[in-house]
Amino acid sequence: MMRRLLFFPLILTALARGFASAPTDTATLPLDEVKPGQIGEVWTVFQGTEPEPFSVEVTGVLRNALGPGKSLIVCQLTDPRVQHMGAVAGMSGSPLYIEGKLAGALSYQIQRFETVRFAGFTPAADLSEVRDRTTGVPPPLLVNSPSESTAGLQSLQPVFNLGGLSPAVANLFAPQFSALGLGTMALGGSTQGATSEAQPATAELQSDNPSATPTSRLKPGGAVAVALATGDITLAGTGTVSRIDGDAVTAFGHPMLSLGDVALPMCAAEIVTILPSQLNSIKIANTGAVIGTITQDRLSAVSGLLGPGPEMTRVNVTVKTGRGPDRTLRFSVARQQQLTPLLVAAGVSQAILGSNDGGLAKGFRLTSNVQFPASPQLAARTLYSGPQGFAQGLNEFVQDLSANLQNPYARTFPDDVAFTIEPLQENPAVTLDMFQLSRNTARAGETVQLTLSWRDWQGDSHRELIDLPIAADWAGKQLEVVLAPGRALDELTGRPRVISASELRSFDAYLAAIRDDRPTDGVCIAVVEKTNLFSDQAVATPEAPGSIERIARGADRARFRNRDALLPLWEQHHLDGKLLNAIIRRPLVVVD
Repeated sequence: MMRRLLFFPLILTALARGFASAPTDTATLPLDEVKPGQIGEVWTVFQGTEPEPFSVEVTGVLRNALGPGKSLIVCQLTDPRVQHMGAVAGMSGSPLYIEGKLAGALSYQIQRFETVRFAGFTPAADLSEVRDRTTGVPPPLLVNSPSESTAGLQSLQPVFNLGGLSPAVANLFAPQFSALGLGTMALGGSTQGATSEAQPATAELQSDNPSATPTSRLKPGGAVAVALATGDITLAGTGTVSRIDGDAVTAFGHPMLSLGDVALPMCAAEIVTILPSQLNSIKIANTGAVIGTITQDRLSAVSGLLGPGPEMTRVNVTVKTGRGPDRTLRFSVARQQQLTPLLVAAGVSQAILGSNDGGLAKGFRLTSNVQFPASPQLAARTLYSGPQGFAQGLNEFVQDLSANLQNPYARTFPDDVAFTIEPLQENPAVTLDMFQLSRNTARAGETVQLTLSWRDWQGDSHRELIDLPIAADWAGKQLEVVLAPGRALDELTGRPRVISASELRSFDAYLAAIRDDRPTDGVCIAVVEKTNLFSDQAVATPEAPGSIERIARGADRARFRNRDALLPLWEQHHLDGKLLNAIIRRPLVVVD
């Protein structure tokens, strides 16, 4: 009975001082001095931005629980406010003080549905180990899905709050985020828009000055967020500050995504409330201004430095509504090969689906401009029809940008990505009725007439006559007249949609190969002959002399490629602004 009553004086003491603040002394309690029965005080934010303490009682230490040398402090959550809901996602990193010294940080849930609530705490020494790691400019890294834990021990993985995304868009991308290890919920907000200024003043962030704004006073036990996207669209995981050492901040008490060296925005956060649950209680929060950079995402904690945020990719998405002023979303996304395309696509989806404008059921035109450092702009203009076209367009964008970011030639990310979305007044899909040559045999200098007939989507029929002048040097060649969409003709003429990495030697050559693609709307009509293409870094030469090929292949066999393809001798583009999925090939014989 006496042991059970010990924590009441602690609560009364905390009430007497008005929950002023957690201890600021960074002295730590060695793990060997943590004993069963000790009463601890854990600081966290229940609502708003001010930390409050709750009481725990040390049960013991699980030695080597997370691997050799990685132990856990197990505590019973004796405070009535916490006992009914258990350890809460968002409390990750809440500092545990015993005898006024930092003993650890709340990090793991013990069981679920237990009759008495317990939690695991990462020892203070492990927090210091992450803080003390050398920080530098990290390489771009892949996202690793967190490993599954055992039934009895589960880290309080942060729930990433999506702000600025409608529930429909959040649900659309939830499976893809989940595949990358991100548990997301569309129940988050942001107090900082795209045009808001970050708060770089480190001194103010740690100040108790009453004139400082609530989100600017960062302290142990305070809420902090690690963001993957900021601005009009926000994706951030909220946790708790474990310790502050000068400008160094350590938080969470467990990994976020196990990325190692990172460069992610550290943001202020405001807790709206806690949603209690027998399964998984969570904090919901507003993400605030960027206040620093997270540089480490390790087993025992995340850590970083207060000050300026990291370099990010700026994204602008403009929707031309046709009924009033254009709408523009502005946000920035973290630089990760797998996350960046997905986050950009989510922003584009929000611009299209997350408003009252709608109006894209008939189709839309998507213009994109991607600016890589020290490289010419990569521009594209694509047409999509109907609701299916929207899904197709997003998938193609994610695939293409992923290929650009995961290229084997350069470690690079775009500085800026800009999109313009224009709704179409009519569905651009058309049906081909006829493609016919006036004759299949002709002489040099003559003209063959091509007839192209098509029907609009639920609309009228159209017909166009195209003159094809016959060149003298076509005589005796094996020719065809081909009608095909631009991408299909690219492949027929030896430009596959996927270019082998071994064929190129630089990122600029990679971008140049992409820029040479034909338009994605309308159709191309071309006179082609069968040939053998010898390519150097995707630049093809027809019927190259054997001596050149032998010398080139001897120098670098992987770089060069020899394949059969079609060589365009004459080409025109028709049906601008229409979509036609058809490939037709007609023979053409030219005689002297």
